[in-house]
Amino acid sequence: MKILTKNKDINKALKKVSSLGFVPTMGSLHKGHKYLINQSKKKCNKTLVSIFINPTQFNNKKDYLSYPKNLKEDLNILKKLKVNYVYIPNKKDVYSFKRKKAVVLKKENKILCAKFRKGHFEGVIDVMDRLTNIIRPNKIFMGEKDYQQLLLVKKFIEKKYKTKVVSCKTVRNKNSLALSSRNQLLNKKDLIKASKIAMELFQFKKFLKNNKKTKYLLQKKTTFLKKNFGIKIDYLEIRKKNNLKSSSIIKNSKIFIAYYINKVRLIDNF
Repeated sequence: MKILTKNKDINKALKKVSSLGFVPTMGSLHKGHKYLINQSKKKCNKTLVSIFINPTQFNNKKDYLSYPKNLKEDLNILKKLKVNYVYIPNKKDVYSFKRKKAVVLKKENKILCAKFRKGHFEGVIDVMDRLTNIIRPNKIFMGEKDYQQLLLVKKFIEKKYKTKVVSCKTVRNKNSLALSSRNQLLNKKDLIKASKIAMELFQFKKFLKNNKKTKYLLQKKTTFLKKNFGIKIDYLEIRKKNNLKSSSIIKNSKIFIAYYINKVRLIDNF
């Protein structure tokens, strides 16, 4: 496993690599990341994992500072997985050039997390553009847990580069909770609560299959979750899988939720 910290190291190391898979991460690796890495290893000759906590995608400074970090453990995991390259840049390397044109989200994309986290996806798209420009991978592997992010990045990157963004399933624990680095910020009691919310929404999705009163039922479910779990909910919505347009039927759609347990914000889709 080769650790790369400078852009010039990247150019030198990847010069003769013809089939490169890229897994972008912010560290604090879990089984979800491992799944992405294994998918890359299956479909590409070489795999590069980046570890970079991108400051521009945090709309809250406290959230950025409290984001879980464990580089030593991350490197041990990557070594066991036999990853070929690990890219650990500093901010100066990633933001080595000024954009000619700012990333601007279209009005129709300012939904779900974009509505509640101002500047978040602009920061995500910007950093993914920069990393793709530096690394020039053949494929980028991203999880469906951050579904809105996946669609926005895929559209931007595939339009600009000869790079394919590969969608990978959400990895969950035995209690249905989607794996996330932010889960490390929850205590045992809160993790149980988050798992119960996930199971509740899986059941809710089944119930919606034969019901047309989705708008009313969504309002009812939002009230139920707030009351029974004591959580703050940013949104609970049904949207189409392919374009995230609002939907009144569950077929070819997903349920999207963003909520807070204490001060930890969690997102999921079902």
